[in-house]
Amino acid sequence: MSQRDLLTDPCWQGNDLGHPLPDSLHAVSVALPRWRDVVAYEENDPGCRSLLRAVYPRFGFHPLVAELAKAALTQCGAADGSSAWPYPSQEAANCAREHCKRLQPSSSSQVELVQGLHCLVVDGTATPVAKAFWQHAGLGASSRQAAIALGQETAPSQNAGHMARNTIRQRLAGIYGCEAEAISLHPSGMAALHSALRLVDDLAPGRPTLQVGFPYVDVLKLPQVVFAGAELLTDASASAIAAKLDQLQPAAVVVELPSNPMLQCVDLIRLSSLAHERGVVVIADDTIGSGLNIDALPYADLVFSSLTKSFAGSGDVLAGALVVSPFSRWRDRFRASLAKAPASLSDADALVLEQSSRDVHERIPQLNDHCSALAERLKAHPAVQRVMHPTQCDSFQALLRPGGGNGCLLSFELKGDVEAAQRVYDALAVCKGPSLGTHFSLCCPYVSLAHYEELAWAASCGVPSHMLRVSVGLEDPTELWQRFERALAG
Repeated sequence: MSQRDLLTDPCWQGNDLGHPLPDSLHAVSVALPRWRDVVAYEENDPGCRSLLRAVYPRFGFHPLVAELAKAALTQCGAADGSSAWPYPSQEAANCAREHCKRLQPSSSSQVELVQGLHCLVVDGTATPVAKAFWQHAGLGASSRQAAIALGQETAPSQNAGHMARNTIRQRLAGIYGCEAEAISLHPSGMAALHSALRLVDDLAPGRPTLQVGFPYVDVLKLPQVVFAGAELLTDASASAIAAKLDQLQPAAVVVELPSNPMLQCVDLIRLSSLAHERGVVVIADDTIGSGLNIDALPYADLVFSSLTKSFAGSGDVLAGALVVSPFSRWRDRFRASLAKAPASLSDADALVLEQSSRDVHERIPQLNDHCSALAERLKAHPAVQRVMHPTQCDSFQALLRPGGGNGCLLSFELKGDVEAAQRVYDALAVCKGPSLGTHFSLCCPYVSLAHYEELAWAASCGVPSHMLRVSVGLEDPTELWQRFERALAG
């Protein structure tokens, strides 16, 4: 049976609820086609959750991972209320266990080897802590690793995995203009950040980090929950950054290039100067901007990226990269420490990522162009209040590589606020669900998905809950615009 072609047959209607995006066993997104589906998902409505055939891997268990976790509980005879969390290595599982013991010292926990994977088994008191670590750190076993452990898929040879990782690193080195030895691969973008924070914590133990600009939720939560803490600064002026650096004396400052979902970029060049004057490491997330479009390495000491997104483009593999800048004063120390990362990208996932990213140099410029075209058309539509896109940000433009573009992401607000957003979202004939960078377009009410329990706080930061975020795909731009026109006119 052929897979559903989401370019021409998107999952956008009520009967598509729960369909994997893409139409694959290992999809990392899931269809939430109506506004009420998003609300039901966030409120853990069993009628909604029972229909989900996929989930973003850090936010819940893939069915195969859930099956492996259940086997772990049975194998160790765990008590009622216990939970199990599969990891690809002993070291990753131990990281999770140490976190649980630190926050819940009296809890019971153990690491069980279950069909080749290391499962952290914890009692009920530590389950919320284990769940938070799973989400924030991104070190968990992938669906492909679970499928192999369960005997449902065949493990590739270690040599094939090694060759795929080498090819990916060489491909990334060509994009970033650095040596392949400066790049490490990880099981997710958040796992790459976890490794970056370990490097920083080794450099300046016990010191917090500072994030500048409205945050992607887990980029802020990971240092807050798992490491030595973090503060958020939404005022990105040079004077505010300098004052906060002096007051907090952080181990590192973290920025997103650009921010999600406002698609604004801090002045990285100025921030880098302020931080480095004070001996502070700069960590940048270029997932949305893409290393093919922007060059952060002259200013950031460490650049991490979710390769799940536009680098892969396929939406069915979780991966991340961490790049050590050749210009960093800590370059040699960081590169020497990278081997201590608790998890690398698995053989099976590396093979898929290598294949899916072969067209990255052709695909990302297309995504750039298609997104810019849609942004311009939305700006001119009378129903649209405003459009957010990196073309409006001088600080982003200052980082552009020769021939670089503005990425695949835009956000927009409608006149009429929440009611208009709900109507347009429900009527829009594109796939609707979390994630970005796929070859097919994806729309979601991002703030409701990422900040459902803190909508008032997001609004206080100038980020309204009725904003719609669109990851623009490879559909014909004219035909895609016709879908938006019909939804806007409804």
